[in-house]
Amino acid sequence: MSATTRRCPECECAVEQDGHEAVCAECGLVVGEDPIDRGPEWRSFEDDDTERARTGAPLTRSRHDRGLSTEIGRSTRVKGRKRRQLARLRREHNRAQVRSKRERNQVYAFTEIRRIVGSLDLSDAIRDRACVLFESAQEADLLRGRSLEGFAAAGVYATCRTEGLARTVEELCAVARADESELRAAYDALNRELGLPTGPIDPREYVPRFATELELPTTVRKRAEELVDEARDRGLVAGRNPAGVAAACLYTAAGERDVDLTQAEAADVADVTPVTLRGTYTGLQD
Repeated sequence: MSATTRRCPECECAVEQDGHEAVCAECGLVVGEDPIDRGPEWRSFEDDDTERARTGAPLTRSRHDRGLSTEIGRSTRVKGRKRRQLARLRREHNRAQVRSKRERNQVYAFTEIRRIVGSLDLSDAIRDRACVLFESAQEADLLRGRSLEGFAAAGVYATCRTEGLARTVEELCAVARADESELRAAYDALNRELGLPTGPIDPREYVPRFATELELPTTVRKRAEELVDEARDRGLVAGRNPAGVAAACLYTAAGERDVDLTQAEAADVADVTPVTLRGTYTGLQD
């Protein structure tokens, strides 16, 4: 309790604050009351000064239970019979977290989505939206006869498409457990049944990333973006691989600026063949 400068209206003695009540120290009269507790709402019980967090991880859509489930931790201080008992409890606890085949599929697919997103250095927002898209595919009964790995990769690819991020199918397949046919089959089902707001990929989206990977100067990148616009005006973009168009424009711009860049290097960064690159390059030269 802490003394205040207030005085009791009955005996003129000092009034002290006791919790949310102001009480006279002499006669016990409750002078005032503040029902609002202005102190912290948590209690740590250990490491009270340094570890003030009282809640767990934030809610996330990238887990089947939104991250609300608990886990039985591990301790090196527990030995022998007690340690084996905790191991059995941990195993049964993990099994009890998955109550249906639907949730089991979500656990597997969400783990795959998190792994793909981490490998491609994508944001948590892309991860969560891809998981929501997988849930929508489950509700629409699109998984029947198709692989979970394909839908996990397709969810990430479709989310990148809708968010305007330049990621090719080949890049997804390089880090995913699904091959290209599985990814395309799942993506076609998502796009057809769910009506994804995806349009044609703009080759201009690939130019900055390819230029960075090839360590090209800014002047080459800007000229390549201008060439992409010219290629679109001439009708050279329609029906062509957008990554190949971007690589061809970078190769053309590098030649104009006397920067060393081979067709093989440009095609390799875009994951296309030199023949694909050469078709757009020839059209730009003509």
